[in-house]
Amino acid sequence: MKKTNNIDTKNLVGQEVELFGWVNTIRKMGKIIFIDLRDRSGLVQLVLVPSELSDKAKDLAKEIKPEYVLKVKGQVQERGEKQVNPDLETGRVEILAKEIEILSKSETPPFEIDNEERRAGEELRLKYRYLDLRHERMKNNILLRHEVIRFIRQFFYQRDFVEIETPYLSKSTPEGARDFLVPSRNYPGKFYALPQSPQQYKQLLMVAGFEKYFQIVRCFRDEDQRGDRQAEFTQLDLEMSFVEQEDILQLIEKLMIEMVQELFPEKHLTFSPFKRLTYSEVIEKYGSDRPDLRQNKEDKNELAFVWVTDFPMFEYKEGDQRWGAAHHPFTAINPQDLDKLSDESKMGEIKALQYDLVLNGWEVAGGSIRTHRPEILQRVFELLGHSEDEIKLKFGHLLEAFRYGVPPHGGIAFGLDRLVMVLAGEPNIREVIPFPKTSDNRDPLMGAPSAVDKSQLDELHLQITSNDDNNNK
Repeated sequence: MKKTNNIDTKNLVGQEVELFGWVNTIRKMGKIIFIDLRDRSGLVQLVLVPSELSDKAKDLAKEIKPEYVLKVKGQVQERGEKQVNPDLETGRVEILAKEIEILSKSETPPFEIDNEERRAGEELRLKYRYLDLRHERMKNNILLRHEVIRFIRQFFYQRDFVEIETPYLSKSTPEGARDFLVPSRNYPGKFYALPQSPQQYKQLLMVAGFEKYFQIVRCFRDEDQRGDRQAEFTQLDLEMSFVEQEDILQLIEKLMIEMVQELFPEKHLTFSPFKRLTYSEVIEKYGSDRPDLRQNKEDKNELAFVWVTDFPMFEYKEGDQRWGAAHHPFTAINPQDLDKLSDESKMGEIKALQYDLVLNGWEVAGGSIRTHRPEILQRVFELLGHSEDEIKLKFGHLLEAFRYGVPPHGGIAFGLDRLVMVLAGEPNIREVIPFPKTSDNRDPLMGAPSAVDKSQLDELHLQITSNDDNNNK
């Protein structure tokens, strides 16, 4: 007999079933024991009546505690009208248990599983994340994330996109945030970098001729943490050749509308088609490039998607006293402003073919048409203060690739964690990530970051220059 999902028992009245799962709650009424058994599909009530149980099962029934893992054989029966539980999807049935086997025992958990209203602190939840994920809300968040990713993949498969993985071990390049560096054992003193995004790889895939690419990819940025940020995060990344900005905006708008219709039928769109505003308009009117334009900001089922376009190409970094790329240096410049590249005093006037998708005050996606002319890209690097030697060292591989016939191309990337967070109505992305870090970028579950053996450091030709408490945690 194979495992029957708890949720399926509602359609199996009169049949013998074999269930596997965790004990959610136990209630004793005289000699009869009621157990809510939990598996991924949901809860179902077991009824343990001594006269229906084998002698072995009677003895085991006395041992059962919350979070024990059970195997149960029994018969599905309808509940009496007064016993129906309308709040439970299987609330019209119960399982009259015949045989019970304890597959695994459990100690008392550090926090309640069946009552999430009494929430533990974040440190405790993340230390015991495998228990936290047993909560109904957390389970549903992860399953929702799965459904969003499944929908995205099918959407792009149906439109002839090719899913291609790009490397995690790459080269350190200046892209706005600090890189995570990986020392090379075979090349002492040299380092790989974990990618902040697959930006250069996806552009090289366009040079290679794949035309339509996407992937669900992990990205890494060593930056200060916030509720909507993690050092490692997941992106929906895509790139297309022979397109203009309007092609990408319409494609993504279609993706979002169809996803909401299929996965979130209870939600409604404030704007359809999505509202479009320029960067200058949103800054002047709302004082932010991430405006929340919901009509009722208390309504979690209202989704106000807004496109923000025409961003500045460059922004002045006050802390560094220099100009930097507002998005990244590979962003295409508005053709109307190309003549301003020759005059450094006009850098603040140059607009880019950059666009962000904002949802309920959160930036959930950002992208641009890319520069595909190497002489323009070279000039942008120069304006950003890179010397000829630096350009060759850091970007020479890309400029060389652009000498071999590069198509006009552009793309966009979604912060997938952030998108799911907003759609799920959660306050921060840690609630929709299976195993996140804390707000200060630690992993209480694994105890990371942690010290390593001196032999490992020696192999990598590394030496710790300080020995404070942080190095020994």
